Amino acid sequence: MSTVLRDQLGLHASALKLGERRAAILASNIAQAATPGYKARDIDFASEMARQMGGTGVPAATHAGHITSAATPDHGPGWRVPVSAALDGNTVEPAVEQVKFAENALRQQASLTFLNRRISGLMSAIKGE
Repeated sequence: MSTVLRDQLGLHASALKLGERRAAILASNIAQAATPGYKARDIDFASEMARQMGGTGVPAATHAGHITSAATPDHGPGWRVPVSAALDGNTVEPAVEQVKFAENALRQQASLTFLNRRISGLMSAIKGE
């Protein structure tokens, strides 16, 4: 992707990729709701987006011995702490997972809408309309 195009679409393209990854994790949680001992996982969307965009998700290196953000490993999904854990050790709460999944779907739809509008604007500019 060219630098200009990346600048125009980067945030929403990154949000779509992260949202897709989160949807798969949440779907897996829902599918494993009856599995004894299964631990629910999730991605903190806001902090992961900030980290990917070079924001506050990663501390700045203030000393020569600090690790820079380029060398910081990808922060994968973490374990979700349940409100009320099941006796079999499963931490999936179906209602919570469904709400998180719906929120993620709305976030994905918003990113797609913004991308469609941005691309339409760029196409209009190219055509000279």
